[in-house]
Amino acid sequence: MRDKTVLITGGAGFIGSHLACKYITEAKTVKILDDFSNGSVNNIRNLLTHRNMKLVRGDVQDKGTVDRAMENVDIVLHLAAQVHVDKSIMLPRSTFEVNTLGTLNVLDAALEKDVELVVYASSSEAYGSAQYVPIDEKHPLNPASPYAASKAAADRLCFSYHNTYRLPIVIVRSFNTYGPRQARIGYTAVIPRFIRRLLRGLPPIIYGDGTQTRDLMYVEDTVRAYDLVLSSYKKLVGKAVNFGTGRETTVLDLANMLISIFRLGDTVKPIHIAPRPGEVERLCADITLAREALGFKPMYSTTQGLEETARWYKEGRYEEWSPDED
Repeated sequence: MRDKTVLITGGAGFIGSHLACKYITEAKTVKILDDFSNGSVNNIRNLLTHRNMKLVRGDVQDKGTVDRAMENVDIVLHLAAQVHVDKSIMLPRSTFEVNTLGTLNVLDAALEKDVELVVYASSSEAYGSAQYVPIDEKHPLNPASPYAASKAAADRLCFSYHNTYRLPIVIVRSFNTYGPRQARIGYTAVIPRFIRRLLRGLPPIIYGDGTQTRDLMYVEDTVRAYDLVLSSYKKLVGKAVNFGTGRETTVLDLANMLISIFRLGDTVKPIHIAPRPGEVERLCADITLAREALGFKPMYSTTQGLEETARWYKEGRYEEWSPDED
């Protein structure tokens, strides 16, 4: 990576900022393209003065901005997206424009600039609720929300650019990454929401009966999986690969694990309210391909990852929430 320039779209976001921190001393240059609509400058504040860092403020929907950011780039990690399911239900058109047309701009610029590799951050949400478990990369795409549909469309758009133009692309379908800096709003923010309430001695709020399952992977494992892609990508060019643990956790079990971590078991019990539309009921990754092609194996257990995340919040290393974001 020493001689490579890496562009991270959405690099001020949750996973993007962790990747930027990883590569800031390993790459020739790290470029971040972000409009800060989802990401936060606080996530990358300590990187802004680094000699290897270049920040491009802008939106992936603006082709000129994307073209400018792509100058002299070797590797693209495309994570910029509108990531909230609930927002996509209210604003399906703008979600589609960011996630799909924004991806089209990235692909066109990467093709024009002849980049070495594009890694696209797709999502397990594209699969919809599991038709079988564990979910492998051949599982049908059956998105349940406008957000998921936009990610599925961009996922297939990436495949088409490899198939038609031979653009070197790896499609990453991450399951449920969590950890420090995770967004505090939206369907994907169940862990920050639970933690925020537990910090105040309040019970976690569960939508539905809590039997819906997730494959929870700590962010450090996700970063390591991305790093393995960059070092072994020729085995996966033109393919999709799942990032997950292969372990299924119910939302109710997750709530109870966090209650235990915060030592509130005698005083707090989860509250159940009505289910939400567009929510996937079951997710669990088959990570055979990641293991065989990349040698990937998650290092953090769910308990270890949750303890690390809780510690970060307990130390106060987060921005304050507004009162309506419980």
